[in-house]
Amino acid sequence: MFKKIQSLLIGRALKTTELAGEKFNVLWGLPILSSDAISSVAYASEEILLVLVPAIGMRAYGSMIEIAIAISVLLFILVFSYKQIIDSYPHGGGSYIVASDNIGKLPGLVAAASLMIDYVLTVAVSTCAGAAAITSAIPVLLPHKALIAILVIGLITLGNLRGTKDSAKLFGIPTYLFILSIIIMIVTGIFKVLVLKVTPVELYQLNDSTQDLTILLFLKAFSSGCTALTGIEAVSDGIPNFKNPAQKNAKTVLVLLACIVFVIFGGISYLSTMYTAIPGKDITVIAQIAIQVFGQNSLMFFAVQATTAIILTLAANTAFSDLPLLLSILAKDGYVPRQLSTRGTRLSFSNGIVLLFLAASLLVYMVNGSTHLLLSLYAVGVFLSFTLSQFGMFKKWTKSKEGNWKHKAFINGLGATVTAATCIIIGVEKFTHGAWIVLICIPLLVTAMLRIRKHYTKVRENLVIDVEVEGLIVREAITKHVIVPVQTINKSFIKTLNYALTIGDNIEVYHVSTDEEQTKKLIEKFATLKIAAHLIIENAPYRNVNEKLVSYVDEKHKQLKTHEVITIVMPQFIIHKWWHQVLHNQTSVFLRRSILKMRNVIIITVPYIINE
Repeated sequence: MFKKIQSLLIGRALKTTELAGEKFNVLWGLPILSSDAISSVAYASEEILLVLVPAIGMRAYGSMIEIAIAISVLLFILVFSYKQIIDSYPHGGGSYIVASDNIGKLPGLVAAASLMIDYVLTVAVSTCAGAAAITSAIPVLLPHKALIAILVIGLITLGNLRGTKDSAKLFGIPTYLFILSIIIMIVTGIFKVLVLKVTPVELYQLNDSTQDLTILLFLKAFSSGCTALTGIEAVSDGIPNFKNPAQKNAKTVLVLLACIVFVIFGGISYLSTMYTAIPGKDITVIAQIAIQVFGQNSLMFFAVQATTAIILTLAANTAFSDLPLLLSILAKDGYVPRQLSTRGTRLSFSNGIVLLFLAASLLVYMVNGSTHLLLSLYAVGVFLSFTLSQFGMFKKWTKSKEGNWKHKAFINGLGATVTAATCIIIGVEKFTHGAWIVLICIPLLVTAMLRIRKHYTKVRENLVIDVEVEGLIVREAITKHVIVPVQTINKSFIKTLNYALTIGDNIEVYHVSTDEEQTKKLIEKFATLKIAAHLIIENAPYRNVNEKLVSYVDEKHKQLKTHEVITIVMPQFIIHKWWHQVLHNQTSVFLRRSILKMRNVIIITVPYIINE
């Protein structure tokens, strides 16, 4: 039944040989890996104006262009830098791999932790924004905003569990529709003013302000607008998701992404000054521009609003494409659980996808679906990973001095300097608004990853064979010690005893007596079996059956000679209904937990199926 439901929801299982067919080409890789970056421009211009307009009024629109130019320059610096990362590290992993290889494992883990936090925030922010759009249209749903966001995360999770190919088609088309609608709005809006000489009519009256533009105000607005750059690293992280030639396709997508972000971000910023859109009202800056360009009840106005709401939601899909891949790389290096490196039935990293769903859903629940609370945590981790990757590449070129290394080192050095400065600006400006939470979570995640790695290292050291394998094989005859615990002689015990007789000569049937009459009947029944096994009876006046058995095994364990082992053979009921399990004594669970800690003790479970 479960397999039928699974097949219906996520499709048939795919063979490993079908992996190549599940990868992106440029057409579908662009919308999937760029939805986060493209969606960010939907509110980046508004975030800048939210800082400037209340402070300096109309003068904000002149400064808006200057800030947009500064962010665009930073965008192309990052693009040139990440193109070099794609060339040098074709197996993905982005900032984590670059920082680990060139600076050290600890900086690499800091970059990985930063990206992990950013991807979870991306899912939470985008789905909460989508839920806000839904509740704005249907106010009666407002109390259920968090639940709606979690349901949206669930739908995106389901789409990604279906595999890369299906999710690309499912989530790619809305991204292209958003790009198309916004470009139409930008072209139409500029054409109306510059060619048709239409004078825009302000929707809202702008209050005058006498405050001057200070460097701190400029930097604060710049840090808010840098949300437009979140998601740029996604392409370099997800190179293995592309079809061959993967590097060429990834670089093509990165350049196209930069061009689209530049056009949309620059266009919206320019239109917001041309049409003097005012942030902080009940309607977004994009909606204000769309009303003035197309008219409030026009088809294009609703198209812009609908596609904007969808792209804000689908920005989460970038995280679902990249984070599971990053976790699989970390898992192979031993810094997160190994299960995160395995592919599911549809060849996606399904464990990572489910983990992202759980983490993002928990975060949405904790903030009750509030986008405002989450935005303050955004961008700090992204620019920290930017800085580490750029500095790592700078160190790589200056150390190797390969080819045209001075040119490459200059690009990455400039990128490292600019992103480090931006990271500091964002961290300082948003520290009291919640950025401190990210700065605490990063070292906690790094510590957790180091502890996981330490555990895997200890396990490997215990398991590794450092001598000739042949010398480890025991060839001399060894006395076989077998213990069969018994409470009463029944079919389950008989099946267990029959198996024990096949594996050992020295068999002890061990019984802890808590009832004299029951023990007497047991002795009588055992005598009728007529087998070569010793019945050991031990009294337990305090009814501590488990403790007695563990103590007995421990004493036997201490008497073992070299290479000798004790085998404990125990029955186990196999019950069809899970809730029936609670109706039975959990003695075997306790015994396994205690006895398995003894190095030379083996426990064998003999199943006995209970027919319903």
